[in-house]
Amino acid sequence: MDTVTYTEFRQKLAGYLNQIEAKSSLVPRERTPLIVTRQNAPSVVVMSLDDFKAYEATFHLLSSKNNADRLNDAIEELRAGGGTNRELIDE
Repeated sequence: MDTVTYTEFRQKLAGYLNQIEAKSSLVPRERTPLIVTRQNAPSVVVMSLDDFKAYEATFHLLSSKNNADRLNDAIEELRAGGGTNRELIDE
């Protein structure tokens, strides 16, 4: 994850926003939020809207202990070779 100062971010705002969006759309699994550091204030994170929505969805899915346990069990089953491969249905 890249880090820049507030001053540098402000000076090159459009370029950094384009960079964040381009990286997340070209390689969806390569998430590249940007940390902006500020003097005498906490740092902030800038990310694409798609990435933010994905974080929200993940947080929602894991917010219930029962749901988190079911998801973790399913992941373990898949890693152990279980599960069924299926073709995607075209809409």
